[in-house]
Amino acid sequence: MNPNKTNKPCVYITTSKGRGVVYIGVTADLSKRIWKHKHGMTEGIVKKYQVNQLVHYEWFDTMEEAASRELQLRHWKRAWKNDLVTTNNPYWKDLSHELW
Repeated sequence: MNPNKTNKPCVYITTSKGRGVVYIGVTADLSKRIWKHKHGMTEGIVKKYQVNQLVHYEWFDTMEEAASRELQLRHWKRAWKNDLVTTNNPYWKDLSHELW
C-alpha cells in the first residue's frame, strides 16, 4: 500500500477478537488511527473492548464523503455490516499490515 494513500479520508471498521464488538470510524490518517487503536490510545469502547482489528476500509476524495458514509454505516443493521466485511474479507483477517 502506498503510505501517502493512508492520509486520505477513510471510513474503517475494526472489531475485537471473536467479532464481539464492531466499531465504525472516520479518519484522515488511517495508519495513525489504527496505530492508536492497537496501542490502547483511543478511549471508550475501542480501549475497553480492545477493538483493534482492522477488517474493512474505504477511501474517499473528501472528508465530507467519508463522514457521510460513516453515518450511513452506523445506521445499518449488524448483519449488513457483517456482510459488508465478509464480502471483501471473508475470514475477517486483520488488514492493518496493509498500512505499513
